[in-house]
Amino acid sequence: MTVISSLAARPLSAILVRLADLGVIPAAAAHLDHEAAAESLRASLLAEIEAFALSANPDILPAVDQHVREHAMEIARLCGGGAVSDFAFVRDHAERRTEQHFPLEVLLHAYRLGHRVFSQWLRQGAIAAHPPHPEQAVAAVADFAIEYTNVISIIAASHYVARSRALAEAEGDRRTELLSLLLTGYDESDGRVAGLLRRAGYLDQRQAYCVVAVQPTNLAEMDNPERSVRIIAAITRALAASSIRVLAGVRGGAVIAIASDRRRQSGWTAPDQSLAARLLDHLALLGPVVLVGLSGDHPSTAYLPRAHAEALTALDLASVDNRVVAFARLPVRSLLIHRGGEQVRAAPPAWAPALVAADPTLLETLRAIAKADMNVHEAARLLGKHPNTLYARLERIAAITGLNGRHYGDLTEMLLAADCLSG
Repeated sequence: MTVISSLAARPLSAILVRLADLGVIPAAAAHLDHEAAAESLRASLLAEIEAFALSANPDILPAVDQHVREHAMEIARLCGGGAVSDFAFVRDHAERRTEQHFPLEVLLHAYRLGHRVFSQWLRQGAIAAHPPHPEQAVAAVADFAIEYTNVISIIAASHYVARSRALAEAEGDRRTELLSLLLTGYDESDGRVAGLLRRAGYLDQRQAYCVVAVQPTNLAEMDNPERSVRIIAAITRALAASSIRVLAGVRGGAVIAIASDRRRQSGWTAPDQSLAARLLDHLALLGPVVLVGLSGDHPSTAYLPRAHAEALTALDLASVDNRVVAFARLPVRSLLIHRGGEQVRAAPPAWAPALVAADPTLLETLRAIAKADMNVHEAARLLGKHPNTLYARLERIAAITGLNGRHYGDLTEMLLAADCLSG
């Protein structure tokens, strides 16, 4: 017997002693038809609790039949002088209902309804036993029905919750393993891995895959596990009305979600709209307190490590002004600076730091010339300056760098180096 059931059963054992002193036990047992009581309770449950009748699970109604019989037999046994048991049948029933995702509140509602049916049944049995003090006997029977319902409710709830936690932990472990396999890559010859992915539905060749990376605008919030849980819940809610499937977890200080959906209905049909394009609208619903990076579409799980890297790159380039960034829509210039910026900062060209540190109008001039397609007069118009002013600045730039700002290659070199150093 568990600690919970032992503590809960003490008042029940005391009432059984009291019923024996009043002459109800074991005499009442001869007047208790447990089959009739079970049938009466079953009819009441189906009539008053819609969840039993509406359940699509074919095991629910047979389980109800068995469980009401077990309770009627247990009560009849106790009224015949039997000792309080460990109520293993209550524990087993609660754990099975947990595994079937049957609501706990419905289970406890059924026990409350059972209290009403069984108390009437026990009252009739007690009166039929002709105890010497009928009023006291009826009161004791009412107390017994209350305590019996308390015991089974406590046991059922505790085991339901414990089993739910165990299942949630197991599912969390499975999701973590699956997420790790998909994002880090796997050996396709590994039969165990292939079986895990197949059972999870990730080997369908008609699927398209994207990776989403999300962080709060305040990165320190990721130190709080509850914040990560809320972000995952928000992603799930944002996609709930769509057919897009999500597998999410926390990796490397960000919430990472693998999104998948059918790329096409069959091998003969045209591909559906880009998954990444569809995701953008949904991800915009996450609100202003998170930054989001989204990979491009990929045709199989083998590409997910690449998609993961794309999502992280897009996340790095997200900002408060541009919260949701799609990798496929990033300018080539932004990708070049992101990928090579660190190397340039570590070993910049000799002239680059001097150019960045010089008069800011020099870089302003170079950007205007680039915007004007190398036309100095148009650049001067954009800046509101005389062309001779820009020619003078170009001479200063040449003195600092040795490069000609009117040549495409030199202009590109200077602007890329300046952007890397200021990034």
